[in-house]
Amino acid sequence: MSAELDSPDASTMPSTGLSEILAPGLSVVFCGLNPALSAVRDGHNFSNPSNRFWRVLHLAGFTPRLLRADEERELLQYGCGLTSAVSRPTKSASELKRQDYLSAAPVLENKIRKFAPANLAFLGKAAYAAISLRADVEWGRQPEEFAGAAVWLLPNPSGLNRAFTLTTLTEHYLELRLTL
Repeated sequence: MSAELDSPDASTMPSTGLSEILAPGLSVVFCGLNPALSAVRDGHNFSNPSNRFWRVLHLAGFTPRLLRADEERELLQYGCGLTSAVSRPTKSASELKRQDYLSAAPVLENKIRKFAPANLAFLGKAAYAAISLRADVEWGRQPEEFAGAAVWLLPNPSGLNRAFTLTTLTEHYLELRLTL
């Protein structure tokens, strides 16, 4: 299901001014761990040139062309949205602690219930492992839902995540895209 670009339901993360890209009934909302300082500075999600998010989305077929970070609102046309598990920006997500995710979980849950996406894709394991109280989470579709949405764990596309090549990142994201 697609949504209008000028959806009145788009919101802003209170402590950052960075836009969340949300609308009711999206196919998937990608949930980053938290905003990067560079994204807050630039005013757009995943704006660091070393971040592979936009490239991976295109290669996995979520978007028909490679979007730039400043075109992030176009994701709504393709049934996709963006949010963060924790709204506090950091230089590196490794600065976040388990308690940060647990404290932010009720806000995320309310947001997902309100917008009711079919799928919620956490970008990285840390947030979901903390929220679900499971230390042994694996990549891919999870057995439980979160706030009514199917849960997926996808590798974080950050350029700091050297454990995944562009090809292996794309394979993980494609697994989700093929279910839509």
